[in-house]
Amino acid sequence: MNESPEARSPIILGVDDLRALPGTTQIARTSREGIRLLEEHRDHRIDELWLDHDLGGDDSIMPIVAVLEEAAFDGRPFDIGMVFVHSANPSGAETMVRVLRRWGYRVRRASA
Repeated sequence: MNESPEARSPIILGVDDLRALPGTTQIARTSREGIRLLEEHRDHRIDELWLDHDLGGDDSIMPIVAVLEEAAFDGRPFDIGMVFVHSANPSGAETMVRVLRRWGYRVRRASA
């Protein structure tokens, strides 16, 4: 169910274990919280999704990338205006960009 942009405030989600990410409407600090956040917004437009690769300890963004990938594979990709990858991990960031673009998501690298 997509609402017109004039009828709602932008939804800007972030997943990052450390950064404050000014401008986000909601932020998750772990991959588990990030998946829950995505599912909460499953049937709504997400204007921006900000993703960091390394989420502390053994946690990474890859479980979230897998959820996005599986949704696209199933023909129901999340409705996301732009995914911003802002990781300081160059190889992790490149993997995220490559996988998400492969599945049709609009992705841009941002400074970490």
